[in-house]
Amino acid sequence: MYNKLNLKLLFLLAIILHHGKCEERLVVNLRGYFKEQGLRLYITNALQELQWTPGVYITKKNQPDLLSDFVVLRVAEERQNEVATRLRNAPMVKKVSRDKSIKKLLSNSPKKGRPVQNSGPLLQAIGIQELWDLGFYGQDVDVAIFDTGLKTNHPHFEYVEEVTSWTDEGTGDDKVGHGTFVAGVVASKNQACPGSAPRSKIHIYKVFNRMQASYTSWFLDAFNHAIQRKVDVINLSIGGPDFHDEPFVDKVNELTSAGIIMVSAIGNDGPVYGTVNNPADLPNVIGVGGITYEDDIASFSSRGMTTWELPAGYGRFKPDVVCYGHAVLGSRPDGGCRQLSGTSVASPVIAGIIAVLISAVPLKIKATHVNPASIKQALVESATRLETTTEKPTGNIFEQGQGKVNVSKALDILVNKTPRVSIVPFQFDTSDCPYMWPYCAQAVYYGARPIIANFTLLNSMHVAGWVQQQPVFMPDLEHNGDKIQVSVSYSERLWPWSGWMSVKISITESAQKFQGLAQGMLEVIVTSPPHSSSFSRNMQHSKVYLPIRIKIIPTPPRYRRILWDQYHSISYPSGYFPRDDLRLLSDPLDWNGDHPHTNFRTLFSIVRSRGYFLEVLDSPFTCFDANDYGALFIVDPEEEFHNEEIDKLKKDVLERGLSLVVLADWYNTNVMEEVSFQDDNTRNWWYPETGGANIPALNDLLRPLGIELASGVYDGLFSFMGESIRFASGTGLIQFPGNSTLFAAPLDDLDRKQGSNSNNKPAILGFHSPSNANGGRIVVYGDSTCADDAHKPKNGLPKRCSRFLQSLFDFAAIGLNPSELSKGLHISTPARIPNMMTATRSQKSTLYLYSKVLNFASRKMPVGVCPVSLWLSHSELTNEARGYLSRLVRRSALEIAPDFGLDEFMKEGFEDTTPSPIVKILDVVVVTMMFLIPIALLVFWRLMLTRSRRSGRKKTMEP
Repeated sequence: MYNKLNLKLLFLLAIILHHGKCEERLVVNLRGYFKEQGLRLYITNALQELQWTPGVYITKKNQPDLLSDFVVLRVAEERQNEVATRLRNAPMVKKVSRDKSIKKLLSNSPKKGRPVQNSGPLLQAIGIQELWDLGFYGQDVDVAIFDTGLKTNHPHFEYVEEVTSWTDEGTGDDKVGHGTFVAGVVASKNQACPGSAPRSKIHIYKVFNRMQASYTSWFLDAFNHAIQRKVDVINLSIGGPDFHDEPFVDKVNELTSAGIIMVSAIGNDGPVYGTVNNPADLPNVIGVGGITYEDDIASFSSRGMTTWELPAGYGRFKPDVVCYGHAVLGSRPDGGCRQLSGTSVASPVIAGIIAVLISAVPLKIKATHVNPASIKQALVESATRLETTTEKPTGNIFEQGQGKVNVSKALDILVNKTPRVSIVPFQFDTSDCPYMWPYCAQAVYYGARPIIANFTLLNSMHVAGWVQQQPVFMPDLEHNGDKIQVSVSYSERLWPWSGWMSVKISITESAQKFQGLAQGMLEVIVTSPPHSSSFSRNMQHSKVYLPIRIKIIPTPPRYRRILWDQYHSISYPSGYFPRDDLRLLSDPLDWNGDHPHTNFRTLFSIVRSRGYFLEVLDSPFTCFDANDYGALFIVDPEEEFHNEEIDKLKKDVLERGLSLVVLADWYNTNVMEEVSFQDDNTRNWWYPETGGANIPALNDLLRPLGIELASGVYDGLFSFMGESIRFASGTGLIQFPGNSTLFAAPLDDLDRKQGSNSNNKPAILGFHSPSNANGGRIVVYGDSTCADDAHKPKNGLPKRCSRFLQSLFDFAAIGLNPSELSKGLHISTPARIPNMMTATRSQKSTLYLYSKVLNFASRKMPVGVCPVSLWLSHSELTNEARGYLSRLVRRSALEIAPDFGLDEFMKEGFEDTTPSPIVKILDVVVVTMMFLIPIALLVFWRLMLTRSRRSGRKKTMEP
């Protein structure tokens, strides 16, 4: 049982894990690099009118001559806004932000695999020995290790260029052991645990102290030093969820623009999806996932997609590649070897491989062939895709990226291919299953919401480039290409070395009853300035193709189509949005995107297994037609609802037959006070913008339907269909309409301030059946944790939770009453439950800062115009494009047509476009005749030619 004190201690401990010591620090970024004296003088003059002298931290004492583009100021809390505003108006100031102490959590794992006696299996598996035999060991390549330091004169290393500390500790010695291990994986010369690039020159940057804590400013100082040292490769075996740490992200972009190749671990937050850490999620950084020696995806390895783009769009494909990160040997601080697992192990393996590749590139082409884009192109284009089958489904594109690194092929590409533009991934084929999950898990049909895929454009011609003209879509008319339409948006500038391209795909009306494959080609042309080493002044141009193949089925019946509300989801790091389960100690922040393809992936799988089709709504409720869908899912919303949405949903449910499933969560101002914490950077208090869900907003939406949720926070176990189910920090029901069934359970109330008014057996689940034929069914459950992969056991959702969720969906979509319904409390008239308090909005919340619905006065804005896709006009497929398209593996419609629920569609009266046996035989006969007739004609022509020649010879021989 958790009381107020336990809850407070729980969150304080969790926050301590994410924060270091308390300081008031602002990072002021300037437009240029200056020495310390110049920085002090400029800041003092900029703040002269305030009559305030700041404490300034420019560089570490061991690097007094280091040029810097930022300063760190200590500012009292009451003067922070005043100082920040003044500095932002200074002409040389680019940005003012907090010096965040939220950890870039080290991506190491204490998990150990099977015993490995030496590094032979690793070196053999990555194929590095082949390049060693040619004399390439990474020599003359500078590799920087940003980690916990390295002991001076460590016996495993021969080429240590420097060891510097950028922390609050005066020594560069490794007091943790992580930095030593990572450095050993790159450059150890020890025969028992050799690194992949033992002759590379390593630069050790200590950016974590012995408490594994760090600041953004420590990294910025160290990054500036690495730029001025002109290192070639940086390994970051680190990661964290805060992709809004703008000074850090901006500096990473600056590093790659300077030609430095960045390699980063994607994190150890697997097997949950949507857990790729920053900076590995950046397009110009090589994000590395982990695999075992059996070529299986390591369970700890984080999964894509990236979550920057949510909720308005869709994440990018990550990781980029995978490498061995399980049971790998590396160096110990005392000189021995030890074994660790984690993506922080896989990342330095790749960094070492890159060093060896660079050392193998001939000097005469190194200037044009080695840069962050060309290295990434070589790795992803040469990667070997891990085998994925229906029996072995792990290894989809969000788990393995482009596959396992192939060293010899990567070198061949790096040396022999000219600088160019490429697209990652290089094709988009929704029939390629299970590799292309989630795209292959659900076929596309006419009327569905457009599917979105976000691609990375890599440009190895130059650090900068731009898309020369609107991309062109060329449908393959011989393979139903006219049945798909494509819309494209892209970054205006490709910098540094990369850009993004978002592709929306929809199905034309002509394919309403079509079943099969449709394909086409997207053409993109990129222009860049001439290379600095070239004597030519001509602009560089590169054309790249993206083959597209889409699996299409007939439009399913309405009751099979479910709409998922993504528009009303907001997550960290936009603001402080706490986890749904208050007992979750490891991570108090909700940062996985709340998407059916991220932390609600298992829920998506359950929906598909029941024969339903799930579409994602990334716009307001006013932007969909309720007549197309059987049910709307609203799961764990944080956003407010427009008034127009509230009015529309009422009509959709009561008059248009749209069913509604709501999975809510806790919202209680007393508990929100308990889980607030003091920011280490400003000493301001961080207060949750909502609870686990925005219950006041949900009540605004549901009251017109006669439903209201409570402010209680309940926790415990309850029984449903003979199974015990965890109710984790959820809420209860206050009001429900008539002709309904309610389920109550004895649970603990985490808000002890309610005292005797608390209901110890709250109603937590309600089923409502409409009283008229035009109404939709309603299911409301007070907790979403059961469906959230971020809170589930490592081996997946318990079966009891899966069965429970299935019963909710089946009731809403097809009216299938669960057997447990007879045990609930049936109410024939609207009922209000006693001893339950309504949820009121917190006066401390600043949700308006992150909201698409509220203005700065916290008032609701009118709903905006629904987004409209601009579809590309169809162009004729060129012979060159047709040749690229033919590289796609051709499969018959029969091989790819089976899909969850397809048989049910055929029973609904849809036309089955699968060829009959007679048609198949006729097809074979026709193809055979088309092949044999030209041969027969050729044979006939040769016979006639031979007869003619013989006749001619006879005539010349006559007397």
